[in-house]
Amino acid sequence: MKKVITSVVDGGDYMEVSATYAQQITCGFARVDGHTIGIVSNQPQILAGVLDIESSEKAARSCARAMPLTCPSLRSSTCRASWPGTDQEFGGIIRHGAKLLYAFCEATVPRISIITRKAYGGAYVVMNSKSIGADLAFAWPPPRSRFMGASGAVEIVHRRDLAKSETPDILRKELTEEYEERYSNPYLAAERGFIDDVIDPAETRRIIARSLDILRGKREELPKRKHGNVPL
Repeated sequence: MKKVITSVVDGGDYMEVSATYAQQITCGFARVDGHTIGIVSNQPQILAGVLDIESSEKAARSCARAMPLTCPSLRSSTCRASWPGTDQEFGGIIRHGAKLLYAFCEATVPRISIITRKAYGGAYVVMNSKSIGADLAFAWPPPRSRFMGASGAVEIVHRRDLAKSETPDILRKELTEEYEERYSNPYLAAERGFIDDVIDPAETRRIIARSLDILRGKREELPKRKHGNVPL
């Protein structure tokens, strides 16, 4: 993902913050067309880019850091899901993940989202999706963004059919392929407004620059004398 970022920003200069901590998330600052932007991105080479307690807090701090500097936020997603397991649950993954959700929802700066690969479940939603107020959202073809992975969905939705089948492995494969073809189509997501456009990866820099120009005059004010309840 860092190679993708440096190929998009001015001069390939990307100033990463906390590079050795929670490496499945990369956060930092760069410039596009001479304007400073804050970047939060999943790093799929580390733990498949999943969100856990540490990475959620790291990303939330990065969002909060960009706000006082009025830096537009660019989020790139290749996130499969949140990290499962009792250790994460007992440690408060929901509470810490809510910090990231809160940070994005509270942000008043321009917010741009790019889905480069897979984006599943709640981890996709909290990473600056259109559902929580991203100004513009784009996707590289063929992205996969949905509530859960195809194999898991098939096991739940078609559980009875699989149990009755004499060849469950063959049926499972057919149903998984059908689910992928029907629900993983990026153009269906665009049709329903979850993303604004499916873009050519080679056009990413131009589209980001144009989007920043469109959002340059964005003004969004939070209610006066109203304070949110930050997850602790």
